[in-house]
Amino acid sequence: MRLLVIDTALGACTAAVFEDERPLAVRFEPMAKGHQERLGGLVRDVMAEAGGGFDALDRIGVTVGPGSFTGLRVGLAFAQGLGAALDRPVVGVSALDGLAASVDSAGPPVAALIDARRGQVYAKLFIDGAAVGPDEALSLDEAARRITALGKEVRLVGSGAAVLVEAFPDLSMASMDPRVAPSAQALGRLVAAADPADHPPRPLYLRAPDATPPTRLPGQPRQPVP
Repeated sequence: MRLLVIDTALGACTAAVFEDERPLAVRFEPMAKGHQERLGGLVRDVMAEAGGGFDALDRIGVTVGPGSFTGLRVGLAFAQGLGAALDRPVVGVSALDGLAASVDSAGPPVAALIDARRGQVYAKLFIDGAAVGPDEALSLDEAARRITALGKEVRLVGSGAAVLVEAFPDLSMASMDPRVAPSAQALGRLVAAADPADHPPRPLYLRAPDATPPTRLPGQPRQPVP
């Protein structure tokens, strides 16, 4: 199976082509913003390096969040547009699943954590590579409580790891991998193993956006205060 993987949900822009889990071409560029400007070029580069053209793809994978509202929509729109043009299935993958899959599943439990700001982290916990709950937005207190309950030898992975350890120094004994985004190889494995029917490319929002819609249209007079 040949697949294209796209990730723009977090702090990097990733495009990679795999065939039967063998990487043919990988581009990974850490960035806080600018995914929209870089994604097309990265996809062009990996497809050229992999050879065979777009028609050789069997499926497309994309991270669906949680993460940056703007960033994850960039990847989703690109993947869905390409899938429609090629008539190929598009598989959606959780960014938290991708982070957890980026570390060895054997050994102690894993807590995949993304800095959600405002005193929260997006979190998902794993034991022996299997999730023990859904993707959630948790307060730092609740995240620390759940991680502590897993025991001392917990591995923390993702941008939320340092945030949590700073707030709760007792967690500093845990193994910490503060990577800004999942590895392309981890996403490739998840996309290859997923059933497209069970993993649609829909954005995974765990809380409402910070921006709010305007209360009046441009040029519309303000309503008098009662």
